[in-house]
Amino acid sequence: MATLYVGNLPWATKAEDLQEAFSQYGEVFSSRVITDRETGRSRGFGFVEVNDADVEKMVAALNGTELGGRIITVNEAKAREPRT
Repeated sequence: MATLYVGNLPWATKAEDLQEAFSQYGEVFSSRVITDRETGRSRGFGFVEVNDADVEKMVAALNGTELGGRIITVNEAKAREPRT
């Protein structure tokens, strides 16, 4: 399983919207839009967990495309740096 980073999302984007967009290109295990802890508002990015075999196809198909009126960025997520 691999995780894709999706950036520049419209504020109204929901996890279901990501699931729907990405599932056209392969198997999606989960999707989430990151929200601000205090306001509950979207922070404009999210993550989609997908089958390893579909990563390159999804990035090629969706990076630089329009979702909800904005051009999104899609790439393989980098490992999270430990907080100190």
